[in-house]
Formats: sequence, C-alpha cells, structure tokens
Amino acid sequence: MLLAIFSGKWALNPGRILISALSFIVFLILDLLDFILCIFYRFMDGFWEGQASPCYCEKNGEQRISVGENEEGELSETLYRRENVFREMGFLGFSGKWENSRKIEAGKIGARWSDCGCQSCLSWMSNGEDKLHVCISEPTRDFTDTDKDSSGKPAENVIFLHGFLCSSSFWREAVFPNLSEPVKQNHRLFAVDLLGFGRSPKPRNCFYTIKDHLEMIEKSVICPFQLNSFHLVAHSMGCIIAIALAAKYSKSVKSITLVAPPFFPLKDRGDVGVLEKLVEKRLWPPLKFGSAVMSWYEHVGRSVCFLVCRNHRTWERIVKLLTRRRDLHYMTIDLPRHTHHSGWHTMHNVICGGAKLMGGYLKVLTEARVKISVVHGDKDQVVPMECCNTIKAMAPHAEVDIIRDANHSTVILGRKKEFARYLEYTWLSSQS
Repeated sequence: MLLAIFSGKWALNPGRILISALSFIVFLILDLLDFILCIFYRFMDGFWEGQASPCYCEKNGEQRISVGENEEGELSETLYRRENVFREMGFLGFSGKWENSRKIEAGKIGARWSDCGCQSCLSWMSNGEDKLHVCISEPTRDFTDTDKDSSGKPAENVIFLHGFLCSSSFWREAVFPNLSEPVKQNHRLFAVDLLGFGRSPKPRNCFYTIKDHLEMIEKSVICPFQLNSFHLVAHSMGCIIAIALAAKYSKSVKSITLVAPPFFPLKDRGDVGVLEKLVEKRLWPPLKFGSAVMSWYEHVGRSVCFLVCRNHRTWERIVKLLTRRRDLHYMTIDLPRHTHHSGWHTMHNVICGGAKLMGGYLKVLTEARVKISVVHGDKDQVVPMECCNTIKAMAPHAEVDIIRDANHSTVILGRKKEFARYLEYTWLSSQS
C-alpha cells in the first residue's frame, strides 16, 4: 500500500523532482564559484589596490567588516548569514586571520579597479560636491522669495524616490510630462538619483544604510531648499527610504504615495527570512534566478557588475547596433549605472535590513495621521501582494489600490496618465 502511494506521488511529480534536483545542482555550483571568486578577488584587489577589500564570506555571525558603533546595528544580517555549503564547511577559515586586520579606509571613496571609470559614472567626483544628482521641475507660476504666488498660495513640493537599479529618469520621463497644467503651475518637483545610483555619488567607504540615504536626501534637497512641507512619491525600494524619511519629518510630510512597496513581515529568521522571501533561490522565471544570483552571491554578483556595469558604454553601443536605434530606453541606460558595492549594500541594508524598522516608522506616521496611499499591481512577480497586507496591518488608515493586470513596472509605465491623475488627487485630498 505504502509502496503504491509512494510510486504514485513519484509518477505524478517527476517534473517537480527534476526541477528540485537541477536547482540543487545549479546553486551548489554557484556556491563553489562564489568561494573561488572570493579568493580571486582577494588577490586581484591586493595586486591593483595594495590590499584586499573586505568581504562577507565569514561564517555566520563572524563579520569581518570593521564598522563604527553606530553603524553596526544598521547592517543587515543577510550580509554575513547567507547560506553557502562551502562556507559552512569552513573552507574559508584559512583566510580569516589574513583578512581580520583589513579595514575599509575612510579615504577610499573613488572607483575600484573593477568599477566603471567613465566621466558619467565619476561626474560626482569631478564637480566637487558631495550631493545627490537632483532633477528639479520648477512651478510655471511665478512665486516670490517667500515661496508664495500673488494670491498668497504657497508652492507645493514633491520628492520622488526611484526603485532599485533605476534613477530620477524614471519619474522625469514617465510622470512629469503627464501632470496637468494646473499642477505644474503650483508644484515644485524633485526627482533624485539615490546614493549609489545614476549620477549620484558612489563612495566605497559607505555601507548604504537607510541612515546614509536619508542624510544625503537632507543634504541635497530638504536643507538647501528649506522644505517645510512636502509630498513623497516612491517606487519599490524607494518606498522604504520614503517611509523612513516621512517618519523623521512627520510634521512636514503631507502625503506619501507608495508604489509596489517591498514591506515583508519579519519571520523567525529575521532579515534572512526577508531575503529568502524576496529573492528565493529559483531557476524560473529568469528574473527570479537573476535576482537570486545577484543577492545571494557576493562575488558572482561583483563579476556580473564587472562585465556589465564596468563596460556599460560598450553594451549600449551593441544594443543600439542590434536594435538600430539612436536612443535607448532610459531604463536600459539606468540599469548598469551603479557599482557592485553600492548595489550590494543597498539591497541588503535597505530592502532586507529595513524590514525590522518599518513597524516603528509606520507607527509614527499613524499617530501623526499622515496620508498614506499604496498602489500595487496584481501581476507583480517582484513584490508579492502580501506586502500590501503588511502595510495595512501596521497602518490601518492607509489606502490600498490594486491595479488589475499590472506588474512591477507597468503599474506606472503601462498607465502613465492614469497614475499622474492619481497623484494629483492624492495631493489635493491631503490638503483638506
């Protein structure tokens, strides 16, 4: 009887068994490859830069990166608790003593030998200003130095924060042109390139924590423009930074619009559980597999960045040649405009590490009765629908709108005018 049942299950699920076996083999190979590349980059960094750059290949809980007391609590556990068969077997133990004394030098802020050195990627170093790149759309109606028009009505400020591997172009191209003329007359729009992305600084001596991102937004937008009130609009990863910023300025923020926010409830495994949920080790679909490789394997991810990001100008020319197009889509151009260091740490310290902070931030906003609007596509394969339930549980007053047949990108790009009208309604309703 038992044999018959077992045989039946085996016969009914041969595809699942095959996929599981293939997945195990592929990720086992990636574990080995990451171990080999760890040794390779230690020698290469030492050769090109005089010392090996620290990494997170120590056993669980034995972090080698030297950080300050204030920074240590902001680093995500996923940086050094990612499971790797060869790491668990202690194969890297021989190199622990060699690298324990290695520290990130405060003076090293420029590009590594494996990063791109083109003018576009290093423009933040040449202009002499340690600030974010910000695209500003000024109101078309004349405002005086007091920031009020002839009728005494103040200008409305809106800060836009993009998602992972994007830039301010996402908002400047998709949303700004579709806003109505009355809104353009009265609203000042700020679209920023977040720290480590686009044309903004990408320092090496930074861990890209939520605090780091907030400080740069304050330094580049809020303080120089003396913003006493503003709206926030964010997509994907930018939603986490937006919530943190709003909590810090709960008396100044007038509304928050979150599009596909990756807010995962913390499970027993903490930050690691968020990583497992967000980028599960799967071979299919390709987007999931690519995300898993770049998020779980530090040195494999650096190699991909070395081939793609460091040579993005060459790849742009190849794509133009193949597509016979003079201009590429802005999202294609934005995708490689980061370093492995900035992308890796932002992924882990903001998206994964930020999960444990969201409850406190949303509690502050709930008590302040800040208007929170959430937009999510029901076909989103990047951020699951359960994230909306997490926000609703933490902030019951939040308004959630589910867009049918929309995925992570088309929730905005597939309905640009509708989304622009949605924003206008949100900003107007927050004033009442």
